[in-house]
Amino acid sequence: MAQVEATTQREIAADPDDVFDAIADYSGTREKLLPGHFSEYEVREGGDGKGTLVHWKLQATSKRVRDCLLEVDEPTEGQLVEKDRNSSMVTTWTVTPGSAAGSSRVTVTTTWNGAGGIGGFFEKTFAPRGLGRIYDEVLAKLAAQVEK
Repeated sequence: MAQVEATTQREIAADPDDVFDAIADYSGTREKLLPGHFSEYEVREGGDGKGTLVHWKLQATSKRVRDCLLEVDEPTEGQLVEKDRNSSMVTTWTVTPGSAAGSSRVTVTTTWNGAGGIGGFFEKTFAPRGLGRIYDEVLAKLAAQVEK
């Protein structure tokens, strides 16, 4: 099994603290950011950053649905990590100052242990692009939510 990684990023015209707060707001803002690939959203514990336990189903393709139960941590300032209890999937959100004053750069990286053999080859080749497109949608909705 090889590790698979999908990364996407976006520059957002909003203060890094405001952007991070929106991402970490599982009981309010976060659900509004999710496109149709996500369903059955439910905050089970917490709701604001570290200590949150959140559930959703992620339908990456017509045949591939992941039932995710995510534990949220904030290991460093500007970083939010979601670890799936049901798989090896880990999504890391990193918010840093952007290239312009008062802007932010948001990077989303998801890793997981991929399948072996020919299936693993196709997963490693195509899954990162598909997941990148999904998170591009999330980041576009985030920008629309926090930009003034």
